[in-house]
This record gives sequence, C-alpha cells and structure tokens, in this order.
Amino acid sequence: MNQPGAAGRDRNGTDRKVAMYRNGSIYTAADPFATAMVVDGDTIAWVGSEQAATSIADSSMEVIDLRGALLAPGFVDSHAHLTETGLALSGVKLSSVRSARELLDAVATAGGSGPILGHGWDETTWNDPTLPTLDEIERAAGGRTVYLSRVDVHSALVSASLAAAAGLKGLDGFAGNARVVRAAHTAARLTARQFPSTDRRGYQEQALQEAAANGYVALAEMSAPHICGPDDLRMAASWNEQAGNPQVLPYWGELASSENHAQSILDNLGTAVLGLAGDLNIDGSIGSRTAALLDDYSDATGHRGSPYLSVEEAAKHFAATSLLGVQAGFHVIGDAGLDAILDALDAAAAEVGEQRIRAAGHRLEHVEMADQAAIDRLAKYSISVSAQPGFDAAWGAPGGLYEQRLGARSQTMNPFASFYASGVPITFGSDSPVTPLRPWSSVRACLEHSNSEQRISARAAFLGHTRAGWRASRHRNPLMGQLVPGAPASFAVWEVEELMVQVADSRVQSWSTDPRARTPLLPALDTGKDPLCLQTVHEGIELFAHESLRG
Repeated sequence: MNQPGAAGRDRNGTDRKVAMYRNGSIYTAADPFATAMVVDGDTIAWVGSEQAATSIADSSMEVIDLRGALLAPGFVDSHAHLTETGLALSGVKLSSVRSARELLDAVATAGGSGPILGHGWDETTWNDPTLPTLDEIERAAGGRTVYLSRVDVHSALVSASLAAAAGLKGLDGFAGNARVVRAAHTAARLTARQFPSTDRRGYQEQALQEAAANGYVALAEMSAPHICGPDDLRMAASWNEQAGNPQVLPYWGELASSENHAQSILDNLGTAVLGLAGDLNIDGSIGSRTAALLDDYSDATGHRGSPYLSVEEAAKHFAATSLLGVQAGFHVIGDAGLDAILDALDAAAAEVGEQRIRAAGHRLEHVEMADQAAIDRLAKYSISVSAQPGFDAAWGAPGGLYEQRLGARSQTMNPFASFYASGVPITFGSDSPVTPLRPWSSVRACLEHSNSEQRISARAAFLGHTRAGWRASRHRNPLMGQLVPGAPASFAVWEVEELMVQVADSRVQSWSTDPRARTPLLPALDTGKDPLCLQTVHEGIELFAHESLRG
C-alpha cells in the first residue's frame, strides 16, 4: 500500500488517482471521530482527523472539501429488477390514480405509438376498488396493447388485444376480465416484454443511473424465467464489464430437480450467477391475494392463496444446490408458503446433511409472515432473509393494505427485530420497482416500523443496507461495505442537515449527539427529508457526482 500523498501505480504500472476527502464526517469503525479519508486508486488508504489530513495533503492529490457532508459506505440493494425498474421509470406511472376512470384516462393520454406499459396501480387506495374491463382498457388505448402491473407486480391489468396475443384463454389466472394473476400474468408479462434489445438496454441503464444517483454501489438482480428470459439476465450481468455503473449481483430463479440438473441450468445460462435463488416463487403477494396463507384473507372469505411449488420440489432444489455449494433461495411471503419452505429445508437436510445446507448460504426473499417458531428454524439453517422495509412503510399503517387483507395478523408482519434477536442474517432491498430506490427512506422505515416492537436502530438498518448485502451475496472480500484502510473504495457522499445516533426507542435519544458514545453518526431521519446524494463511488470509480460536489 502506498503512503497517503505518494503517487500511486496500479498493477499495470500506470498512475493511480489519489484523492483526499476532508472537512466532513466519515462513517468508519476505524475512528468514530474521523473527518477525512484518502482514496488511493480503488482502495481506502487512510482515515483520520482534520489535523492529520493537513499534514498529509499534497499537490498530487485531488482534495475534495466535504463542507460538513457525510461520507459513508455505499448502499447495496439486495433485491431489485433492472428492466422492470427502467420500465416503471419511463412508462405510464399509475401510483397516484385513485379510480378506474383515472387509470383509463392515463392510458388514453399515454404517449408513443407502441404497446402501453404502466406500473403502480393499487386498488386498495381507491374510493371504489372496481377495476376496468378488458374492453374499457382496449377502447382507452385506441387498439394498442396494454400491460399495467399492479404495485406488487404479482398481477396486472391487460387489454383485450394483449390477452389475445398472449393466448390467455384457458390459462390459470385468467377469468375473462382485465386482471390477470399466476400463469396468465406470466404469459401476459412475457408477451408485453418482447421489445428490441436496444430498448431493454436503455431500461436497464436508466435503472442503474437511478441507483447510482441515490447512493447505491450494487444491486442484486433477481431474474427468473417467469419475469424475463436468460437474455435479460445476461444483459444485466454484462454491465459489470463496463466501468461507471453500480455492480450487478446476478441471481437466476429456476427450479432444479437434482444436482446434475442444477449444474446444467448454470452451464446453459451463458453468464455466471451467484445462485439459483431470488424470485423462485413459492407463492405470490399479499396485495394480489396470491401469497399462501394458513388462514383466509380477511377481505376474501374462503381464499388463502396457494403455494406455487410443493415441499418435495423445494426440497430437491435445496438439496441439489447444497451439493454444488451454491446459493438457493425462494420468494416467500405468506405463512403457509414459509411453512412449506421450512419443511423443504428439513427434508433436504435429512438427505444431504445440515452442514451442507448451512455452508451453502441459502437465502429467502421477503419472509413477511414469520412467527418465532419459524424464525428459530431459519436460524438453525443459517438462512439469510432479504427483506424490504419499504413494504411496511407503504402498507403497514392502520387501515392500510396489510390490515385490509390480514386483519389482526397485520401486526406480525416483517419482524425485523425478531430476526436480529434470533440471529437470522438480514439484509435489505427495495424490490424495485415495487418500492423506489430510496435507501434512506428504507432505513427510516426500519426506525418507524408500524409495530413498535419490531423497530431496529438506524445503525442496524444501515448495516443491513450496506455490509450485510455483500455478506448475503457471499462476496469474497470481507472488508467490502466498510470504510477502513485496505478496504475497497465503495462509498457515497451525502449532504445532511444533522448527524446523530438514532435508535429504535426514542426514550434513549438523549445521548444521541454525545461524542462519548464513540459511535459513528448517521443522518437525522426524523425530519422526513432524505439526505441528498452528492457522489457515489464504487471501487474507486465515480458512478455519480452532483453538480455541487466540487463547486
């Protein structure tokens, strides 16, 4: 390692850039009072005080005055969908519509001449939840095919022309009306996604730019056959070959029936993946009433959803991947779905041994409904949970979606504190485009969980959004996600109003600005306003810079 201030050279003998950040707050375990940091190429070379920075600085460095800004590890989104995010950013935005009429008006005024793609409607926020018909959507679109994903992307509204093009008649989940679920939704989505590769690339690029502008240095891409084809996955992974973008952590959610079958899937993908995990669905979502529940939905007597896979199928997948030593994982939301997964883990462990199950580092996405007995079983197998705090922020309030669908069970959703207390590794993401790429809003959601008993501190939430994301992906460098000498230079700079130690219990906030706590400070999040991202850097490469950073 070169000394701070010395001209650096990389392994090819070419000059490396050396930069000093000073006059700010550095979030580092190396020194809770650090105000400066030196980056040598792609590596953090030094962190320390302002006084020491003055003695180290020289003319060979680029010196960036933070002017009180916070420099912290970059965020990792542990569950995202690049193409879907780009489509949501560029398509018809439906989150603000409050009736079928407003939705139809949005369709009628959509620009362009090709298929109309939209996202974000949520009938639970409408005064009248009656959905438009196939023919009404067809007329509003003037004959253009229409695909409008619900906010959870587990159901959609389609036009008559898309229903015909996708061959929905006779498929499970198509009842002759505009709303499609399960197999019919998969067919409609895949048909609507048949656009040129140049368009696909544009959507993914837009998503990556949005992520970089919000402080993300990496995103776990959760591809699966029912969402897109392998070509979409290969394109997403190919962004890692180009500098200047957040790192893509690719997963492929395809079911394997044996060790040989799992290896065949991996060999035929055409790109390396971190595991056969992610959106391999054991069930659906609460909002679309496709999550598998042990008891009826509160607003749909006799309806409990249903598992998409059997315990035997899930067990074979866990066993096959464990034998290969690669991650497996499933999308699981309902309590019946989780019971099926836990039974599958027991069956797989009986076949290949508990040690192989634990060593593979398997993960589960969402896990919204888990009682203590289920949490203890997850801990037994060292299963990582990839959760979305934005779900609770969007749907956990009194009278919200959870309460409408689940009644009193809504109070048990997303048990973050219980996961932590029981030693279940937990990492956080957005499931973008389901919730937006806004990491500090996600951290705040952990602090303000609708169930006060499940709130966690900002520090725990921040670690779950940063270092834990790398660990859940089994990243080879244990220093990734930390700002200490020798660690990769992956960080974001934030304009903040106030720094403090925020904890889940407001009764102990009185010591939060006391420097004797020797705890690195994070932005005050009780203002309701997110910090502004000024710069995002991953392994020494600048991904985003706000115009005011060097002004």
